[in-house]
Amino acid sequence: MSSSITPRRTAIVVSGFVLGAIALAGCSGSAGGAGSDGKVEISYLTTNGEDSIAVGNALIAAFEKANPDVTVTLNTRPGGTEGDNLVKTQLSTGEMDDVFFYNTGSLFQALNPDQALADLSDQAWVSNVTDNFATVVSTDGGTYGAPLGTSMAGGIAYNKKVFGDLGIDVPTDWSSLVDAAKKIKAAGITPIEQTYGDSWTSQLFLLADLGNVYAQDPDWAEEFTANKAKFADEPALAGFTHLQQAFDEGLFNEDFATATAADGSAALATGAAAMYPMLSSAVLTNIAQSNPDSVADIGFFAMPADEAADTTLTVWEPSAVYIPRTVEGAKLEAAKEFVAFINSDEGCAIQNDNFVAGGPFSISSCSVPDDAAPMVAEIQSYVTDGKSAPALEFLSPVKGPNLENIAISVGSGISSAKDGAAAYDEDVKKQAQQLGLSGW
Repeated sequence: MSSSITPRRTAIVVSGFVLGAIALAGCSGSAGGAGSDGKVEISYLTTNGEDSIAVGNALIAAFEKANPDVTVTLNTRPGGTEGDNLVKTQLSTGEMDDVFFYNTGSLFQALNPDQALADLSDQAWVSNVTDNFATVVSTDGGTYGAPLGTSMAGGIAYNKKVFGDLGIDVPTDWSSLVDAAKKIKAAGITPIEQTYGDSWTSQLFLLADLGNVYAQDPDWAEEFTANKAKFADEPALAGFTHLQQAFDEGLFNEDFATATAADGSAALATGAAAMYPMLSSAVLTNIAQSNPDSVADIGFFAMPADEAADTTLTVWEPSAVYIPRTVEGAKLEAAKEFVAFINSDEGCAIQNDNFVAGGPFSISSCSVPDDAAPMVAEIQSYVTDGKSAPALEFLSPVKGPNLENIAISVGSGISSAKDGAAAYDEDVKKQAQQLGLSGW
């Protein structure tokens, strides 16, 4: 993902890599059909991370075995802004690979999908994707992407043993969370872990609340994008207010200013902390590495709204595979077959073999394995019950660069909730203006 809420990674890219990727994509050819021997060659572009390459190679090997007349070449690209620019360049010049892996939501919308991508809405798998996923890969003109990988949730990971020992039920509204936190604190346990040593983690308290905002105002994301809704006003102000209240009431760990995500996950796993606002995949990955025997002790619930009826899980949808509009003939048919294969029974098994599920799949043809972390089932229950919504970054391109610092300021008692929200409303202006959005 290119989201700024994910942990930052430093990538070293050889200067010739991008040129090589473009050359490979150009050689693959997008328009055209089968060769004289009836065989079809297509290419697949994915990110250059080890996991992406591993799953790409495994999918290709299985697909080629099932489709001996099709050969698939794997190409890679860097992540982040460099990778985004490469994708846009290749699409605009007609040099994009026949199938490519890319973000969903606002970054997908920036590709001008109605003009750049092949409409896949007539494919059988489309009816199996969740409504939330369909929202982030579709326009009025069609559906363009199939999911690859699982979703992940933003909310509160909690230690089920601590909750059980203290007789605490999962909070469904904000006041019950505060009551639970006070009971946990009285027992000598950190109620809410915060880890500002990894500054990106500070945003979860706010971004995980956006599902609750949509429950109260379904048009909020659209209004925010048009500069008609503000974080300084309700219902979005609640996230900042809750963050300030949690600090004011002393519900955080003493080392909140310096603790890292790894520290916070370990504290949760050992029961030194009871709750940790975090991305499900991040906390699960950390605990699986540092305290694997504790994975089954960790649950997950939605960031509670002021009213229980509004409590809605905020979900980060997986990225997707797409086909450029320039692909034609036998290549197009082979590309569609490869996209469909990814979410077939065999493709789902390959995904499970190569990914650790941080949430449920966004397509009903795939299921997480029986040995998946128990928290995944809790996340799935929100999706099944219709109590989930995509994160803001999937619905709006507007995201200010300083949210993590503003959140730290509010979560450290330096700024009030109202001042922090107003500062963030000001922070997003420059980016919105750079994007040329109307109303800014």
